[in-house]
Amino acid sequence: MSNPEFAGSKTIHGIEVYYEYDRHPNSTETVVLIHGFLSSLFSFRHLKPVLKERFSILSIDLPPFGKSGHSRSFTYSFKNLSLTVIKLIEALNIQNFTLVGHSMGGQIALNILYHFPNTAKKAVLLCSSGYTKRSKQSLILASYLPFFPVFIKLYLARSGLEKNLRNVVYDSTLIDDEMRKGYLAPFMNPSIFKGLTGLLRHREGDLSSEALQQVRTPCLLIWGEHDRVVPLRVGEKLAKDLPNSKLIVLEETGHLVPEERPEEIYHYIKRFILDEANLTEIEQKQNTV
Repeated sequence: MSNPEFAGSKTIHGIEVYYEYDRHPNSTETVVLIHGFLSSLFSFRHLKPVLKERFSILSIDLPPFGKSGHSRSFTYSFKNLSLTVIKLIEALNIQNFTLVGHSMGGQIALNILYHFPNTAKKAVLLCSSGYTKRSKQSLILASYLPFFPVFIKLYLARSGLEKNLRNVVYDSTLIDDEMRKGYLAPFMNPSIFKGLTGLLRHREGDLSSEALQQVRTPCLLIWGEHDRVVPLRVGEKLAKDLPNSKLIVLEETGHLVPEERPEEIYHYIKRFILDEANLTEIEQKQNTV
C-alpha cells in the first residue's frame, strides 16, 4: 500500500502549481499524471488508485486549471507549461519518472520530451492532442480586449457541461453527478477565464512532424477507437512520427480513457514501465479481442 496522499502547492515561475504526491514505499518509479484541456487531476480519479498500488504518483493541476493559479503574467505556452512541470518534479526531488499525459496533457508530455530530453524515462500518451495549429492571429489579437474572458465564459456556458461530457465518453451511462461536479468545479472561480485567455494567446501549437521525429524517448500511445475529440487517425500519425512508439487501440472507448478504462490502461502502463518487451504480447492479445 502507498503512504497517505500529500497535497500541496509550490510557486513555480510566479504561479501556484497544485499537486498531489503519493510515495510508494517499495517503488523507485514515479508516474507523473498530466491532465487535458478544460480538465484537472480529477480526470485521473479512477486510474490513480490502481497506479498507486505499484508506483509513486505525482498528479498535477496545470495552470490555469484545477486548484492551480490563474496569473495574468504567466506565459501559458506549451513550452513554459512543460518547463513548469519539470521544475516541480525537480523541486520534489523525483529522479525516475514516466509521464502519462491525457489529451492536451499528452502534448505537454511530448514538449517535455522534445525541449527537455533525457528527463523522463518513458511517456504514455492517452488520446494525445496532435498537429493542432496555433490560434488565428485575429483571435489572438481579440484576446487583448478587456471583455474577452467574459466571452470565453459565455462560449463555454453555451456549449454546456452535459454536451461536452457526452462528447468525450463512448458510454454516456458513465456520466453521473460526481463526474458533473468534478469537471464543473474548476470553473466556479471566475479568474480561470483570464488564464484561459492567456492559454489561447500563448499556445504555440502542437509539435510538428519534424520535431516529433527527433523524440527518442520510448512512447506508448493508448487511444479510444471512438474518440470524437482527437480521432484515432491522429494517434496513428503520431505513432508513425515518433520513432520509438507503439499504439494500443481500445474498442468501445471514447476520448476520456482514464475514466472509461482505468484497469486496462493500468495493465498496459505497468507492462510498459517494467518490461517493454512484453508489449508485443499485449498487442497480439488486444488485436484478437
